[in-house]
Amino acid sequence: MDAMTENKPARVVVIGLASCFGCQLQITNVERHLLDILGQVDLRYWQLTSSDPMPEEFDVAVVEGAATTEEAVETLSAARARARWVIAIGACAVTGGIPAMAAPGFEERAAAVYGEAAPEACGALRAPAPVGSVIAVDYEVRCCPIDPLDFADTLQRVLRGSNKSVPTSTLCGECKRNERGCFYGRETLCLGLVTRAGCGARCPDLGRPCNGCAGLSPDANVASARAVATRSGVDPARLDKALELFNTVDPSLAPKG
Repeated sequence: MDAMTENKPARVVVIGLASCFGCQLQITNVERHLLDILGQVDLRYWQLTSSDPMPEEFDVAVVEGAATTEEAVETLSAARARARWVIAIGACAVTGGIPAMAAPGFEERAAAVYGEAAPEACGALRAPAPVGSVIAVDYEVRCCPIDPLDFADTLQRVLRGSNKSVPTSTLCGECKRNERGCFYGRETLCLGLVTRAGCGARCPDLGRPCNGCAGLSPDANVASARAVATRSGVDPARLDKALELFNTVDPSLAPKG
């Protein structure tokens, strides 16, 4: 029997890879509920709070950050082998985020820094990649940074079970329900046309265009988004460039052929 079926607290580890660690800090920002959350789990390891090695046994692995080294790949493989559930949190872990902007032409980038000493000088570095491209991920908490209540909700689904569906639609639907009007009507670039829903369109609701931190929606039609941009007086090349911020290694954006 596992820890959950025995009514024992789930053993949790929190792992940090290449990121700003902001999403881990966001977990602590759910002050009103943090003690309730921690009271339901056996927190075995949190990289932000201890330099102790990761334990051999645990049930849930929470991972922030992109994989940018062979050591990170080994860490992820070990976590996947031990954990019943893996939760990737934040854009860096889910889509590769900012670190993945360095993925295209990675070897050439290393040579630009280290010259003839590359790649030996790079040691165990590798092209940045999201966690899900290295190991299987069971749950994701998207955006940059995460909403701590989204994390709390996801952890509850892991601990208690849930049939809650994950949205695959684009952000535009949420934005329309907020009745804030469309940025393209103001000749302003917004990535809500192709970004996955689920955040409630918080940035547009505050008057800021979506920057795509939740990653591309499976329902996204990038070609149609380019056409909308053109009709609205926005250079579609700007849309393509903006997509690189959080979606550089998304396979759906790879050149065809």
